[in-house]
Amino acid sequence: KSIVAELQSLSCNALGLTGPDGGMVVSKKRSANPIDYGFVGDIVSVNAASLVGLIAAGFSPVFAPITADASGQLLNTNADTMAQALAIALSSTFDVTLTYCFEKKGVLKDVNDDASVIQTITKASYKQLLSSQVIYAGMLPKLNNCFYALDHKVSKVCIGKPEMLLDAKAIFTTLTI
Repeated sequence: KSIVAELQSLSCNALGLTGPDGGMVVSKKRSANPIDYGFVGDIVSVNAASLVGLIAAGFSPVFAPITADASGQLLNTNADTMAQALAIALSSTFDVTLTYCFEKKGVLKDVNDDASVIQTITKASYKQLLSSQVIYAGMLPKLNNCFYALDHKVSKVCIGKPEMLLDAKAIFTTLTI
């Protein structure tokens, strides 16, 4: 709600939502085999028509990563995956750039050097970065989400600090096919 309030203060007609609101995002409980993750949801579908309708009506939807299954059980869903699924759903109607903001300037060659941003990653260079173990651990799910989105008609994916949204000179990582 603080993001919605901040956007409203900037004259952006933001609307805070979760997956169950209007049946926007439906998920299923993640299988307990081999590990029981508890109430974690994996996205099954996104109601793209309703989402496009909200945007056409002048709203800027802001989603929290809570979803529900078909029986109404609330589930926690990975935020990066939620953003990716929403971007893919919108890509059938809009030219979509998916932007992941986090505490670093982008994907780093050296996790201890904030200035080592890899400015462009392609599928081919990603494979090379994986094999040389430049990218590992926590970045793997995020980058897998990025390439999945690109494979499903999202035009562009950017990763970096939130400042990249407003600063044309900001350094960040762009992922492309």
